[in-house]
Amino acid sequence: MSEIIEIYDDRLRAIVSPDASLQKLANGAVHSEGPVYFHEDNSVVWSDAHGNRLLRWSPTDDVSVLRDPSDYQSGNYRDLEGRLVACSSGLRAIIRREDNGEWKVLVDRYQGKRLNSPNDLVVKSDGTIWFTDPPYGITEPNQGYGGEQEQPGSYVYRFDPATDEIYPVVMDMVRPNGLAFSPDENLLYVSDTAAFNIPGGPHNIRVYEVVSVSGTTCRRHHYVKNGRVFAVIDPGQPDGFRVDKYGNIFTSSQDSVQIYSSDGTQLGKILVPETSTNLTFGGKQGERLFITAGHSLYAIDLNTRGVQQ
Repeated sequence: MSEIIEIYDDRLRAIVSPDASLQKLANGAVHSEGPVYFHEDNSVVWSDAHGNRLLRWSPTDDVSVLRDPSDYQSGNYRDLEGRLVACSSGLRAIIRREDNGEWKVLVDRYQGKRLNSPNDLVVKSDGTIWFTDPPYGITEPNQGYGGEQEQPGSYVYRFDPATDEIYPVVMDMVRPNGLAFSPDENLLYVSDTAAFNIPGGPHNIRVYEVVSVSGTTCRRHHYVKNGRVFAVIDPGQPDGFRVDKYGNIFTSSQDSVQIYSSDGTQLGKILVPETSTNLTFGGKQGERLFITAGHSLYAIDLNTRGVQQ
C-alpha cells in the first residue's frame, strides 16, 4: 500500500488506488496557488501568489513564467470560451486574458466601492463567475498592494460578464476562500479560512442550496439558502478544493488533500509533503489531480474524474 494514502472509509478505494504515487512536477515558487489545466497542450497554469508571478508547467517545456508581475493573482479558472479568468488580489478585481494576450479587468467594484481582494473563483455552466472576496490582499504582506477596505464584509459574489451585473450571494461567512459547485450545480460549497489570522475563527467548508428565481425585470436571479457546515478541516485550512463526478470533495489542508463524500464522511487523505493550497482536475479524461502546495506543483492519478477544472 502507498505510504501517501490514508484510507478511513472503504469507498475511497474506488476513487484513489491504495498504491497510487504522488509526483512532484515543479518547484521554485514562493507560494503556489490556483492551478488551472489546459487540455490543448496538457499544461497547468498556476499562481506564485506571494511571488507575484503566473507560472506554467508542461511535460515538454517544464516550467516557464507567463506573467511577471501578475498583480498578485490567486485563483484561476477557464470561462466557457476557454479564456483564463483570474482573481487579482493586487488590482482587487476579476481579470481575464483576452485572445490577443492582453489582460482585461472585468469587475472591481460593487455598489461603487472597491472589492476587498478576490481570492478564488469558479465559472458556472451559464457563464457567470462566482468568486470569494476576503481582505487578504489588503491586510497581508506579499498578497496584494494594501489599501483600505471599502466593503462592509467578506462576501461571495455572482458576476455576469454578459451584463456586468454583480451581487453578493453569501454574506454570512468570516473569510470565504475556496469554492466549488456540486456536479448538478444545485449546491455551492465555500471554505472559510478565518482561523488563518483570527484566533478561534472558522476553518471549515460550508454548503448552500442554490436557488434561481425570476426578477421583476424578467431576469433570473440566483441566491443561496440553508447554509450549514459541511466539514471542519483539521489540521490547517480548507483553502481551495474541487469536486469529482460523484460529488466527492477533494480539499487542501495542512498535511494533505482530504477527501469527503457528498454526505460529509471523510474517506481519507492524500498526504502531501508541503502544505497544500489548491488543486484542479486535468489529464486526458480529467482523471489526474494537480495540487499546488508550498513552493511546488504535484500530481496524482485517480480512478475518478473532476467536473470542474
